[in-house]
Amino acid sequence: MRAVLLHETGGPDVLRVEEIERPEPGEGEVLIRVHAASINPIEWKYRSGLMPKKVPSVLGSDISGTVEISRADGFAEGEEVFGLAASGAYAEFAAARAAMIASKPAGISHEQAAALPVAGMTAWQALFDRAALQRGQSALIAGASGGVGHMAVQFAKKLAGARTIGVGSSRNREFVLSLGADEYVDYTQQEVGEAVSGVDVAFDTVGGAMTRALLATVRPGGVLITIASAPPEDAALERGARADMLIMSPDSTQLARVGELVATGEVRVEIAEVFPLNEVPRAHALSESGHVRGKIVLEIGG
Repeated sequence: MRAVLLHETGGPDVLRVEEIERPEPGEGEVLIRVHAASINPIEWKYRSGLMPKKVPSVLGSDISGTVEISRADGFAEGEEVFGLAASGAYAEFAAARAAMIASKPAGISHEQAAALPVAGMTAWQALFDRAALQRGQSALIAGASGGVGHMAVQFAKKLAGARTIGVGSSRNREFVLSLGADEYVDYTQQEVGEAVSGVDVAFDTVGGAMTRALLATVRPGGVLITIASAPPEDAALERGARADMLIMSPDSTQLARVGELVATGEVRVEIAEVFPLNEVPRAHALSESGHVRGKIVLEIGG
């Protein structure tokens, strides 16, 4: 099969398409013929050496495709599924554990489905599992136009019924408001901590200086959830608030729920651009630029 291999760390051009043996699924696993995969920031962090990764390896988690071989209860050969690959997503075939995939709803494309797993489950777990966001509360989402952020805006407003505030640059204001955000803060024009205060939940998908800036927006008793930087736990305690780091845990029930929300039109998934597999270096360069609206998808097979 064709796959994108990482042999050494470096710039996007270290990613090469090669012919390798397809993986063999173990017990409780399926082999998926991959139709689409998507790019997550952690993948270019592995590629660039910002985070450790064994090499050689096939990068990627998010996939959508068709079950080629099933060695798991609940999934039949020929069934369309989406979720997280165990063997790397940038490939024509990928093995996946049954607990990390769900049936793809008929109402969404493979490209849409591949954009959902990491972003959808991360946003869900941050807002609902970790922050317990409820109707009548307020939620501030930093990086509101990104892959995780644009899902979080919709979950906060449309599912929780919370007052939702998006944070981003001026170019994404109308997009984020169209997702349902009640307010928008342009961080290039305003200090977030001066523009907003007293929120119940702040969700940080950006990291760096933004993480601490968001803490100033949280009310006593509120919570800051970050996926991008170490949480300022001590500073949060001084404010009578909480700061937590979230690492997403795969949950096939949540995955199926997110898929249905997109299939029914209650939630939309924004795809910034679709690249063929052999243009994965371009896809990584775009993701690494930090200016992506929604998700970047790789088209792999039909």
